Amino acid sequence: MIELENVAYSYGGGELLSNVSLSIQPGSFHFLTGPSGSGKTTFLKMLYGELIATAGHVRLGGIDTRSMSRDQIALTRRSIGMVPQDTQFLDHLRLVENISLPLLVSGRDTGSAQTNLDDLLRWVGLTNHANAYPPELSGGERQRAALARAVIMSPSVILADEPTGNVDWEMSQRLLTLLVELNRLGKTILIATHDLTLIRAAKAQVQARVLRIAERRLHLAGADL
Repeated sequence: MIELENVAYSYGGGELLSNVSLSIQPGSFHFLTGPSGSGKTTFLKMLYGELIATAGHVRLGGIDTRSMSRDQIALTRRSIGMVPQDTQFLDHLRLVENISLPLLVSGRDTGSAQTNLDDLLRWVGLTNHANAYPPELSGGERQRAALARAVIMSPSVILADEPTGNVDWEMSQRLLTLLVELNRLGKTILIATHDLTLIRAAKAQVQARVLRIAERRLHLAGADL
């Protein structure tokens, strides 16, 4: 479970988020909306432990991130998969090596995980691109690879920051299908997006809660979305 209690975040002398409280239950599906610059990425980074709230409490698995050591945060992140806006691949490594980097960083044996890695590449439809380098991939292929990298550690939570922002509608639907499949496997999903059409498509398949950041606060969006 992820809990936020009266959370605020200030940056550059100004408050970006204020008095945010939320409980994200295991297995739930959430969308986070709001205009550019409203704090969606900051919000996700606090859930990932990359940023620490300047006020209030963010609890990951019952532990306040403010009291966590760097090692504790690194360990907690293994249960949270993050798909950033910028896919952040290392261009000198093959795609399969980029996807398996979390295994290497955590000290796991990538050789013994080869079968799972092959299955993961097949799941995102990138088997034929396993040995390609990131600059050789399309935007949609990079986004699917980023999702594969985010879930390779079998996290219980997947956070995705505008995962369909730079792809066409067909690829958006393909990415959404993968995220819905993860949710049906019991994963908690939170997607930051400005695409209301994507949200409506998802709500036809899963029970999703839509949250909106406006005027530095978090609101539950209307049922008409």
